[in-house]
Amino acid sequence: MTVTDLVSYEDALATYDPVMGLEVHVELGTKTKMFCGCSTALGADANSQTCPTCLGMPGSLPVVNATGVESAIKIGLALNCSIAEWCRFARKNYFYPDMPKNFQTSQYDEPIAFDGYLDVQLEDGEIFRVHIERAHMEEDTGKSTHIGGATGRIHGARHSLLDYNRAGIPLIEIVTKPIEGAGERAPEVAKAYVAELRELIKALGVSEARMEQGQMRCDVNLSLRPNGTEKFGTRSETKNVNSLRSVERAARFEIQRHAAVLSSGGTIVQETRHFHEEDGSTTAGRIKEEAEDYRYFPEPDLVPVAPSREWVEELRAGLPELPRVRRNRLREEWGISEHDMQSILNAGAVDLITATVDAGADSASARKWWMGELARRANEDGIDLAALPITPEQVARVTALVADGSLNDKLARQTIEGVLAGEGDPDTVVEKRGLKVVSDEGALGTAVDEAIAANAAIADKIRGGKVAAAGALVGAVMKATRGQADAARVRELILEKLGVEG
Repeated sequence: MTVTDLVSYEDALATYDPVMGLEVHVELGTKTKMFCGCSTALGADANSQTCPTCLGMPGSLPVVNATGVESAIKIGLALNCSIAEWCRFARKNYFYPDMPKNFQTSQYDEPIAFDGYLDVQLEDGEIFRVHIERAHMEEDTGKSTHIGGATGRIHGARHSLLDYNRAGIPLIEIVTKPIEGAGERAPEVAKAYVAELRELIKALGVSEARMEQGQMRCDVNLSLRPNGTEKFGTRSETKNVNSLRSVERAARFEIQRHAAVLSSGGTIVQETRHFHEEDGSTTAGRIKEEAEDYRYFPEPDLVPVAPSREWVEELRAGLPELPRVRRNRLREEWGISEHDMQSILNAGAVDLITATVDAGADSASARKWWMGELARRANEDGIDLAALPITPEQVARVTALVADGSLNDKLARQTIEGVLAGEGDPDTVVEKRGLKVVSDEGALGTAVDEAIAANAAIADKIRGGKVAAAGALVGAVMKATRGQADAARVRELILEKLGVEG
């Protein structure tokens, strides 16, 4: 089904009530894998960070990563979960080439954290509580690269390459309870939840949670039921959605797709689906298994995990400032309204602005550039703000160049344009493009004299008391200097040369 086959979003919600479930996988930032000592560093040669344990060789035995357990407990506590006094790992059995053991070591009916919640703030300030079913520990799979074919997926490929460096990297899977009552705001709730969860994970320091690098990815489960009914419909699961914008788009598309199928008398197939960034659509993957299809059974090679209550409380006491508390503090420090802070949050700019301030910019300037020019560019490119190829340090340098008079706003925008185009850091762009403000008084004086001589009638009006007409001469000078003059100083020089009080 394509975008053009969908019913309108409004018509879908007039008939059906969406129910969502969100499963978020977080790659932990541990130095070694979950059950062996192999490195988790990125960028290594394919299959160079493997051992008999993560390759599932006969006779190899796993050992639990203690930091992984600690990270799982921190996440559970931050999500207001209960922490299990005793839990264990299980084998989730299925065959796929990127799973070298033919089973995934995970947790099933005994997760380490369960029964929590996360409050998320929507664009208009409304607080929506998302209830958490569980957060459990598991390991990641390897990576398949399909060669040939038009889509890069297995269908149509000539052959596939397998890299097991990622196999065994620690994951925490966070599963919500069914999210009901969101109505037309369901896609917005999905995006806000993943955004808040990402901020929380980063605040805990357990992962960088970079969605564009796969360190955090979301499976969007969605079903529709006729308005006024209680029974859930058949769900679809859109897998591995890796940006906030895409989470929202995937939920919206599936609402419209389900409604189109149901309204035409069709039946929803319980299946996994792939999300396509180019048009926001999803396509069928494989029929979705039920839990019993995985034939879970307790992992015989790992002892149960039984965190002491003293350790849990010690970790609770050491939790950092959590995102909502931090945002309230920053709002007061920056002297902005709740509405302004909500706009910053919606844009995904809180950390970017904070890092820019930490790099030396004042908060007003940092907000101006991230929420203005840079937000505009991200929107035009259809990407998250954090995905722009510019760093907070570079933005701070641009603000410094404006503050010391080297750049005006127009030149600063051109400098940012150059950085985004890959031309180098701000100073390099300024040098290459010749963007510095013309501050030489002699050069400015000459440009002013020429503008006055070329616009004698306007100069006479200014001498006659119509000071506002000076703007036309300022414009002429700015044009002559390619926008690189200090407009305020140009105006001063014009009035001085015409013998008029400012």
